[in-house]
Amino acid sequence: MQVTADPTRCVGAGQCVLTEPTVFGQDDDGTVVVLDDRPAEDATISRVREAVHICPGRALTLDEPGT
Repeated sequence: MQVTADPTRCVGAGQCVLTEPTVFGQDDDGTVVVLDDRPAEDATISRVREAVHICPGRALTLDEPGT
């Protein structure tokens, strides 16, 4: 499983950071930064899925093997 972000699509809403601050952050311009691209804990992965789902710019991707 790997988390990626496309900073060119990020609108700076920060919903990802609010949903899972151990995986997502923002740079000085408010653009998403991935802090942990391979989270391991089930609860964290669940929140990452939610962040991907609610991202208004569709800037986040979660690549899960087998899906």
